[in-house]
Amino acid sequence: MKILHVLDHSIPLHSGYTFRTRSILQHQRAIGWETYHLTSGKQGFVESSVEKIEDLQFYRTPAGSSILDRLPLVEQLSIVWRLFRRLRGLLNTLKPDIVHAHSPALNGLAALWACRGRNIPVVYECRAFWEDAAVDNGSSTEGGLRYRLTRALETYVFSQAEAVTTICQGLKDDVIDRGVDPNKITVIPNAVDLKKFTETNESEMGNVFNDLKRNHPDIQEYTLIGFFGSFYEYEGLSMLLDTMALLKQSGQKVFLLLAGGGPHEEQITQKIRDLKLDDVVKFNGRVPHEVIQEYYQAVDFMVYPRLSMRLTELVTPLKPLEAMAKGKIVIASSVGGHKELIRDGETGLLFSAGCSRSLADIIVTAIGKKGQWPIIRARARKFVEEERNWHRSVEFYREAYATACE
Repeated sequence: MKILHVLDHSIPLHSGYTFRTRSILQHQRAIGWETYHLTSGKQGFVESSVEKIEDLQFYRTPAGSSILDRLPLVEQLSIVWRLFRRLRGLLNTLKPDIVHAHSPALNGLAALWACRGRNIPVVYECRAFWEDAAVDNGSSTEGGLRYRLTRALETYVFSQAEAVTTICQGLKDDVIDRGVDPNKITVIPNAVDLKKFTETNESEMGNVFNDLKRNHPDIQEYTLIGFFGSFYEYEGLSMLLDTMALLKQSGQKVFLLLAGGGPHEEQITQKIRDLKLDDVVKFNGRVPHEVIQEYYQAVDFMVYPRLSMRLTELVTPLKPLEAMAKGKIVIASSVGGHKELIRDGETGLLFSAGCSRSLADIIVTAIGKKGQWPIIRARARKFVEEERNWHRSVEFYREAYATACE
């Protein structure tokens, strides 16, 4: 089977989007499927129309460069038009059996246009509702014109594609509520590459912990918690710092290690200073993906304090699964995306979303029940091994592709 994937962006850019894509492509190729890969102009400047990154070859679409291309509506139309033209040419040379377009809906629209009249089925994969993410970053308002247009466009793509996939049940339920036939929707859950994310062993504590120890000689007396990821407002990092202030005031020896970056980074670093948390919080900025393993080794708990909003209630994140695979205790807010992954008290711990006191109480309780840590870790690792590995998740594409080809 020959599959042409149409993507917003890809490696070498680093994001949850690109890491999921890479895992999907690698495991589809391991099955024996031929995969081809086209990115939109959102990839940004590229030196060549074709790039080989790691063991994957990507066809690139040039980004618009005129002043008009920067105007909001014109920019979106330009992305679709340029992608459509690039895709139309590749269909003639590659002759795929299926075109698999991934979020956002602009990619799906270009794929539908290009495949029209060619008898090539289109599968559209929804990874999140991008209008909800736009609300968080301030570029849109919920229920506003841009929000409604984006939602209407994606609903159109859902209805016209031969098959639809989503990354979780929450997204599938929302798509069904829009009137889309549930029989053509397949959930392809986020998963973990178990070869890359192995359980913690003490010999790997290494550089990160030693660096902390140099600046904090008594660090071994502390319980270390971590957050490694993107610094968006909805991740709840400001509330996490409020929790650290509460723990510090109550005399709890808890230390927070942060790694990552994003739009909310400056506010977080300023709040660390404002709350005088420099002695119990260490922010190391962005970390190369290949180094992040050492960060997991250094901490006892991983904390995911996402705030409640449509995006977080519907979408399951990838990071908690990686932490489970590493044998970490996962503490997460009670948003829908987390509850789809974590069984409270069994594979992790949940606290009331948005409540710093609830999070502080959960952390203190967990510290006092250290004897239960190995049990929770083992259950979480088993869940990932049996239900959230990429080999299993990618097998679900057989159903989606069969539906598309009917």
